[in-house]
Amino acid sequence: MEQATVTKSAKKKFNVMDFIYKYGTFLTIVLLVIYFSIASDSFFTKDNVVTILRSISIVTVIAIGMTISLTVGGFDLSVGSVASVSVGIVISMFVWHQQNTFVAILAALTVAIVLGLINAFMIVKVKIPDMLMTLATMFVYQGISLTYSKGAMISEKMIMPNGQTAPGTISGLFSKFGKVPWIIIIMFAIVIIVHIFLTYTKHGRYMYIIGGNMEAARLSGINVDRYRIMAYVLSAIFASIGGIILASRVMTAEVNPGAPYLMDAVAASYIGLSIGGSGKANAIGTLFGAILIGILQNGLVMMSVPYYAMDIVKGIVLAFALTLTYYRKK
Repeated sequence: MEQATVTKSAKKKFNVMDFIYKYGTFLTIVLLVIYFSIASDSFFTKDNVVTILRSISIVTVIAIGMTISLTVGGFDLSVGSVASVSVGIVISMFVWHQQNTFVAILAALTVAIVLGLINAFMIVKVKIPDMLMTLATMFVYQGISLTYSKGAMISEKMIMPNGQTAPGTISGLFSKFGKVPWIIIIMFAIVIIVHIFLTYTKHGRYMYIIGGNMEAARLSGINVDRYRIMAYVLSAIFASIGGIILASRVMTAEVNPGAPYLMDAVAASYIGLSIGGSGKANAIGTLFGAILIGILQNGLVMMSVPYYAMDIVKGIVLAFALTLTYYRKK
């Protein structure tokens, strides 16, 4: 009798933890919305909802790239620096070289693909652990961004080293990408496309198999190296797209502009692991992770919490997400 009671209690406890693991993020979002709505009349309004979605758009796109690297059991710390390089290149194509929108975007994406291939080669072929390699390239790519811009902000009518004013202007078409509703539409489009790719195509399923057991995937005939290389290249491409959207939004290339997005991207992608109890990286989960972070930031700003305390909250949220994820794996 006593043993049956203990068993029943343990089962009940497991079910509670299982519920929290599956729906904790959704519950947290709902509770935060209720709390901030009570604390501020301006929170739950149409304009503020649009503001939150716009604020998370760039983070979500960059985090989608990191999510793809997670599907193959990898990890890409260089996404923020790749975004920085892309911001500098796309703005300089307009301002320094007087190129059109297509050429400017193509140039940024091409460089990002090269950077992704460097990561992939060193990780897949040289077999350097992904976290260590992308930590190194994070600093290298950050240095490339700073060197390319000479440590200065790139903007229209800037003074060039020769004393002349920069001749180019940023096109009106490019400026629209960073504005509502296009910035939000781009975000949702990317999330849907990547979700379909990872969930409903054989390539996405292969990537999940590789992330689950790389050796088993290799023995089953899957070209593991090819898919791992593809994952890091796609990670760089989406980081670049995030950088391009950022450039369109601010219309300048500031010094290392992608760096602040790294921590948010990591948090969003790891929070996404627990969405619905999937236990694996997924695009929809990453979107909800970004929404959670966006609601937190927006609500805390409305409550006049100092900006320098934001990282404390982000760190706690990430720690909570990791706790749920790794507790489940035990």
